[in-house]
Amino acid sequence: MIGVINFGLGNLGSITNSFEEINCKSIIIDNPIDINKVDHLILPGVGSFRVGMENLLKKGWEKSIFDHFKKGKPILGICLGMQLLFDWGEEDGGHKGLGLIKGQVKKMKTVKNRKLPHVGWNELNFKKKHPIFENVREHVDYYFVHSYECEVEDKSNIISTSNYGAEVVSCVGNGKNVVGTQFHPEKSPPNGLSILKNFFDWNGKC
Repeated sequence: MIGVINFGLGNLGSITNSFEEINCKSIIIDNPIDINKVDHLILPGVGSFRVGMENLLKKGWEKSIFDHFKKGKPILGICLGMQLLFDWGEEDGGHKGLGLIKGQVKKMKTVKNRKLPHVGWNELNFKKKHPIFENVREHVDYYFVHSYECEVEDKSNIISTSNYGAEVVSCVGNGKNVVGTQFHPEKSPPNGLSILKNFFDWNGKC
């Protein structure tokens, strides 16, 4: 079963509706203790890195997320949720992240013809194979909305990039049971739904 964390900054309805559409059972988790009832965990998020981490800490989610991780159970971070997987984010003065993937989250650099935030459709360029992209075509569009990007310390953790005036990391993994998408798979049918189905079927091993 998929558990979707409710820490006050997620588009929970669209995610659970997407799993319903592909006939996969999911629940919204309002209490950290209930994480132990699910096999797969989704950390969603829309908004500020600092506020996101403060909410996770204030509501006691951090320990339960780490316990899930240590058991080798799959974790998917979406948009802000992907960014929160990293060591640190500079938004709103900076804040320590969950540290499940090495690297930092920084404001996207302004380059020619690149307006911020990055909003709209963009394609993925695969850098390595990963189970969540099983039988998913490359170079198809997914929906993005963000102004900060992930700078990954270990480049082998980059699963895909996208081009938005410059290369942007669009999917990461830690080589184990953690993966993150900067784009919104739940807002990117049909290919995004295939990714969610693959996550549901994933055993957390690469």
